[in-house]
Formats: sequence, C-alpha cells, structure tokens
Amino acid sequence: MATFIGVNHLAMATGDMDRTIRFWRDLLGMRLVAGLGQKGYRHYFFQISEYDLLAFFEWPGVEPVAPKEHGRPVLGPFIFDHVSFGVDKEDDLWELKDRLEAAGFDVSDMIDHGFIHSIYAYDPNGIPIEFSHNVEGVDVRRTPQMRDRQPSRVTLEGAEPRPEMWPKVERPTPRSERIVYPGAGSELFHGKKK
Repeated sequence: MATFIGVNHLAMATGDMDRTIRFWRDLLGMRLVAGLGQKGYRHYFFQISEYDLLAFFEWPGVEPVAPKEHGRPVLGPFIFDHVSFGVDKEDDLWELKDRLEAAGFDVSDMIDHGFIHSIYAYDPNGIPIEFSHNVEGVDVRRTPQMRDRQPSRVTLEGAEPRPEMWPKVERPTPRSERIVYPGAGSELFHGKKK
C-alpha cells in the first residue's frame, strides 16, 4: 500500500486572487510558495505545513458561494462541505479567532467535539473552513474511536484498510513504460521543450 504523508494540496477556486492572498497569507500566515499563470488563469499554492499545501485557481467570473453552515445536510448534487486545518496548540485557536474577528470575519464559538476543539469561519470566497486542535490525551489516529450508535456493517469491519476488497493489480506498470507528460506550469520550472 502507498504511504501517505498528508494532503499534498487541496485545490479551490477564486475570482479574486489578491483578496485570497490577503486572507490566507497575510491574515492566517500561510506562505505563498508557488504561482503558475498565464492570461486568464492563475494557480497559486500556500504552505499549510511541512507536507501540506492549499491551492487556488483564479478563473474569471468565479463568485463566492452562499454561506452554508458547516456539516448541515443538503439535497441534490454536492461535493464539498468544509476543510479543517489542524493547529499545534489550543492557544492558536484563540489567536486565530481573535485575528479573524478583528479583520471583520464571523467566527463561531469554540466547539468541543470530544476529540478536537474547533472554530468555524468562511474565507473571502465563501469556502467553509474549520481550525481544530486535538484534545490532550485523545488521539483517534492512535486509538480509533467509533462512537456511531448505528454503524454500518462495513464500518464494523474496523479501522484498518482491507485492500482484499478490491481487485489485485495483475500487471504493475514496468519502469520502462512509466512516462510523465508535461502539464500546466511545467514550462515555468523546466523551460519549453523544443
């Protein structure tokens, strides 16, 4: 099985990259570490942690979404509810709450979820965001907790992956056939191919 080291990047969209930079870099303190672009298109990356990035596409005509309460059920087609960023200390949550409120953003009260404490807000694009700190002594990564009162049969199989539930790879791609094709932005780092 692959070893995951975090979220390489989450890709969001904005119609106003400058306002987005002001919020994520200047208000929240995430470094702006990469920027790709050409006429009518920009793709910028902010550093969340040593391994994790947050990315935004800027496309003309994108407008902020209407607010939707985090975790509130919806009907019809839907793809994304919210993203939660972990912080190192509980004091970090209070600092973020104070900074966001001072900048004029609505922020929820501090919420105790049993294993994390969280605050909730929205970025300038209407993207629902959460900031969370792990409760001391409760680590669901080391000791999984299933507190669902009506778990499904599949849930009851436990926390560990069950790769045998999927077909086995019959023919792994040989190294000699592994080709990496240039994509958007590669010319900015590698130059144009002749």
